Amino acid sequence: MAAEEPAEVLTIDGHEVRVTHPEKLYFSRGVRLTKLELVQYYLSVAPGALVGIRDRPIVLKRFVHGAEGEPFYQKRAPEKRPPWLRTVTLSFPSGRTAEEIVVDNAAGLAWIVNLGCIELHPHAVSTGDLDHPEELRIDLDPGPGVEWGDVRRVAMEAKALLDELGLRGWPKTSGSRGMHVNVRIHPRWTFTEVRRAALAFSREIERRAPSLATSKWWKEERRGVFLDYNQNAKDRTTCSAYSVRPLPDARVSTPLEWREIPDCDPAAFTVYTVPARLASLGDPHAAMDDAPGSLDALLELAARDEAAGLGDAPWPPHFRKMEGEASRVAPSRAKGGGVKKSAAKKAARTKMPLITVANSPNKRAALEGLERWKARHAEAARHLAVDDVLVDSMRGRSSTWTRIRVNLRHVPEQERPPQETPDPDEDPTREWREWWAGQKKKAAEDEGS
Repeated sequence: MAAEEPAEVLTIDGHEVRVTHPEKLYFSRGVRLTKLELVQYYLSVAPGALVGIRDRPIVLKRFVHGAEGEPFYQKRAPEKRPPWLRTVTLSFPSGRTAEEIVVDNAAGLAWIVNLGCIELHPHAVSTGDLDHPEELRIDLDPGPGVEWGDVRRVAMEAKALLDELGLRGWPKTSGSRGMHVNVRIHPRWTFTEVRRAALAFSREIERRAPSLATSKWWKEERRGVFLDYNQNAKDRTTCSAYSVRPLPDARVSTPLEWREIPDCDPAAFTVYTVPARLASLGDPHAAMDDAPGSLDALLELAARDEAAGLGDAPWPPHFRKMEGEASRVAPSRAKGGGVKKSAAKKAARTKMPLITVANSPNKRAALEGLERWKARHAEAARHLAVDDVLVDSMRGRSSTWTRIRVNLRHVPEQERPPQETPDPDEDPTREWREWWAGQKKKAAEDEGS
């Protein structure tokens, strides 16, 4: 008879929660943190963490091998779950549905952390209305080489604009290099309308701070801090307040007062410092649900942009093509077919000389491949600026993988290395793309026969 796996049984809110393999190290490169210690951290900040996830369906981003391992996304609730844990059925742009977990209390929080959920990823809707978000999400994502001071300056620009619009923003560190500003709204608008408002907000910040901020979707066009409007599309989630991030120092996405932003340091907020901060200062976002606002002013701004000729911006790749959306093709891959010759020539002149150097489900392996490419092409690498290396986190059906591209724009044309077979070359979507291309080819042949 197999031995029972080691476990620690906790009694929380009158419910028993088994923490399996409690001594398993979940962080080991910087700090050393066990699974049980991670659960204990979340229990210590549960009053704050539940503000962001209570009554919301949540995607399980599971790091079953700890913070240093590769995570996978699990939308569907595990079949084996406590009877006291709620679920709700969501529909997605693909047409699929999934029964997702809803966490309402500290016991549920501990239960999902035991599954390996280092981060918390709630949707922007509550269970009472799954079609109308209650939150506008402003995601400030700095590009390579962007200083933390620039992120703070863009955050303060965001606050000024929100004040003008009559909206209240609730800022927090992302737990990595960026910041999030969440805005509670009345659940009157669809996901499409909320995303449209977010796009208008991003473009207005770009106009006000063009040297610091960008609303451009394609990485090769970005400069500075990207305001990711697509975080408001249906099926997108971001880590919520008090989430631990899988960084060596176990950094935490931490709610802030606006007055703290000019001097805050994201490295100061970790699993070791945030519980004491919450206990002594309270939760800066405690009153978040008391101040929902209206998107009317932002949607008026969106209408003015559209009247001035600014159409929709690209959607995430797994969404169907939307009405009014421009071609969903990166500028570096755009072709001149179907446009006037002058436009095609202009596109050719501005086309980015991008090459792919690594594809892998393992980010560390991809970065090692980049270093090998730099060693092979040392002269070309010498010309690269910080933001010429594009590290893309690509989302598959249930997991992420890393693609690394190099922009050769600063390398003299005669010295530019050609596109080689990426090293490593482990694109997990290739098999599906090849199958789909074969299906389209077969359909075309059948139609022509």
